[in-house]
Amino acid sequence: MSDSENYQQRKAFFAQMLTIYGRKPVLEALQDDAIAVYKLHLASSNREDGQIRKMRELAEKRGVIIEMHDRQALSRISKNGKQDQGAAADLQLSGLKDASELSQQTATGQRQFIALDRITNPQNLGMIIRSVAASGIDGLILPRKGCAALSPLVIKSSAGTLFRAPIFLCDDLSSCLSKLKNDGTRLCALSSHAKQSLLTDNYQGSSVYVLGNETDGVSPAISKLCQQQLSIPMHNGVESLNVAITAALIAFSSAGN
Repeated sequence: MSDSENYQQRKAFFAQMLTIYGRKPVLEALQDDAIAVYKLHLASSNREDGQIRKMRELAEKRGVIIEMHDRQALSRISKNGKQDQGAAADLQLSGLKDASELSQQTATGQRQFIALDRITNPQNLGMIIRSVAASGIDGLILPRKGCAALSPLVIKSSAGTLFRAPIFLCDDLSSCLSKLKNDGTRLCALSSHAKQSLLTDNYQGSSVYVLGNETDGVSPAISKLCQQQLSIPMHNGVESLNVAITAALIAFSSAGN
């Protein structure tokens, strides 16, 4: 294997890693054989109480690497020293990929994706992930910064579907969408002011449906990139839907188109 091939394999492997923290989430992950746990991180200052002992036992039984750290080092790993409770774990998610793979996806046929622009509520993100996993839509495009992090609360809100959902992580949403647009993918912004309805959209080709912030909607910069504006018809004086509900409608109406 060449150095380039080895690098690409390592890059793909680590792109699938998600670090979770907190004793209960880590213990639940270790108890679920369907979740691939790569490494268990523990603070050396932990007391060997029931939960910590159980984590060790499960990790050893499953052949999971166990690493000990001082509190400062563990805080750097969990990125949340105030709430990690001295425990973190690296999970390998088969559906988690880098957005650099999106071009290969769109080149192989008609593909449908949802992209999130500054969705900050973890519960909304979790519910969106659940709809993406359940619907069979081709994936969720999620910026690493500016949106809610893939935290234990998101895992809980997704009802565990985060471990199976197709998610493409990008560093910058604008750059990611610009590349897809140049490759021939249609970009659609969801807007309550748009004249064309999502329900009557019959575009035959790859599309990305962009959902914006819970308060402000799609940002002007991202909206400017989009070739199409779509709305969901409202009745009885209702102005808009929760973003997670909107995502569900898009996911199930677009999957398989």
